[in-house]
Amino acid sequence: MKFYSILALGAALMTSVAALPKITRTGRYLYSADGTRFFVKGIAYQQQGLIVSGPDNPLNQPSTFVDQLADDKGCARDLPQLKKLGVNAIRAYSVDSTLNHDSCMAALSGAGIYVILDLTLPLNGSIDTTQPTWGTNLLDQYIKTINVFSKYDNILAFNVGNEVLTADATNAAPFLKAAARDIKAYLTSISSSALVGYADIDGASSFRDAVSAYLSCDPSGAGKGDTSIDLFGLNNYEWCGDAATTTYDGINKEFANYNVAAYFSEFGSENCSPGVRPWTEVGTLFASPMTDVWSGGLAFSYFPASSAGHEFGMATLSSDNSSVTTNTDFDNLASQYAKVSFVTTPAQASAAQSTFGACPAEGASLAASAALPPTPNDSACACVASKLGCSFKVPANGDFTALVGTLTGQVCGLLPNVNGSCADIGANGTAGVYGIMAQCDPVTRLSYAFSQFYELSARVDTSCDFSGNATINPSLVTAPSAAVSQCLPSPSAVFTPTAPAGASSAAGASGTSAAGTGGGGTGGKTGGAMSVRVGLAAAVVCVLGGMGLVWM
Repeated sequence: MKFYSILALGAALMTSVAALPKITRTGRYLYSADGTRFFVKGIAYQQQGLIVSGPDNPLNQPSTFVDQLADDKGCARDLPQLKKLGVNAIRAYSVDSTLNHDSCMAALSGAGIYVILDLTLPLNGSIDTTQPTWGTNLLDQYIKTINVFSKYDNILAFNVGNEVLTADATNAAPFLKAAARDIKAYLTSISSSALVGYADIDGASSFRDAVSAYLSCDPSGAGKGDTSIDLFGLNNYEWCGDAATTTYDGINKEFANYNVAAYFSEFGSENCSPGVRPWTEVGTLFASPMTDVWSGGLAFSYFPASSAGHEFGMATLSSDNSSVTTNTDFDNLASQYAKVSFVTTPAQASAAQSTFGACPAEGASLAASAALPPTPNDSACACVASKLGCSFKVPANGDFTALVGTLTGQVCGLLPNVNGSCADIGANGTAGVYGIMAQCDPVTRLSYAFSQFYELSARVDTSCDFSGNATINPSLVTAPSAAVSQCLPSPSAVFTPTAPAGASSAAGASGTSAAGTGGGGTGGKTGGAMSVRVGLAAAVVCVLGGMGLVWM
């Protein structure tokens, strides 16, 4: 393949004269600014990260990622291929908010390509499946990414999670719903029209129904959409090879009355012989009756991606990353996408508005309370941390997240010996019970538990040591409970969050299609394989099956 230089990227930039139209949701459908239906006709666009095996990563989740949207040369290289596919959207699974994404985002915009962006990072940067929390660290991470990308006209949606819930573990659902609530409120506060989505792993219909209904319900019973997602994605791989056109009949009926927009956030099964994907599902997905219910989908995957012994890539990089070689899957997808003709009904003016009913009851398919965690409060958590008498001694450098997990388990095991517990830093989405400090970041939670043990041990110096990982603040005499009462008078408060200190300013609805100014933070630095911390020992993200083994 020919190498496409930065000059090619520059040419792409110059094609972007006007901003792309905003895509909004009316009821269960997506619409462009002129009122016509919008369908996602796209592809997953991110290289698979490296896997670092070890005791803190038992499921062998990727612990690095490559920020494709910060790779100017890579975007210039791939843009002609994306145009050949005829896509109008890509999905990126992780980005580094400290890098500059102006050139790539502008090039994509110039080609009429929207971006569905996951706000999560591998392992620690997403809501955990088995030990979930919704805390200041995740909220701040999400907002920093939103602020960097809010200036671009081609941001279609921000995902708050990918395959977090599984058929055997749904207690994280209230945390996802709280994340959707807070991110929606923040987007409104910065005048952003970006949608809020979630990508669900496929499974039994009972699981799909429960999860989709829960994420789009109103726990208050008032019929409001404040806590609902806007866009439900399903990573669906049931179509295999040249399947019958009736393959999707069951799932189409299942979502026939869904109240918000839905699409296939991944599709393209490899469980077929001889292994070449004809992509004949495209003709069914983009035609009635599917279009009465669904708003398109994203093929998986542009770059090589391995899962369950299968290879899903359609474009292989050369050894120096300067060129790509596409395969038969790519050609077949391009051929099928070229045949798509979007339906135009219903018109936006005649689309019914969404209604938000009561949340489904807990049962065998859903272990999620309608009581949601509060909005994480940065200033309150910082206030408590400043008053604690025994704190985690943060190392000067290096990765200490695994250590925080180990120490949290240690102190929580010791607290019952002094008539204490870790209830204040714990959270239970099934019971709908959230500890008063559960909304804070892991280091603050650990310091709070240290301080509890120190206080209940009569402030004996040796009770604030933990193998040299804790330090006493001798000037403080405030008990942890008193610090909470002083700093967190309303621990269950729900409010519109603000950007954390040091975050770049949000551009809101300005929607520039050109390269823009500022916000990138690193100038011409491009995104290589970015290291991401391996998960807390007590909080390893546990996503099973589907593409959850590839992406976080």
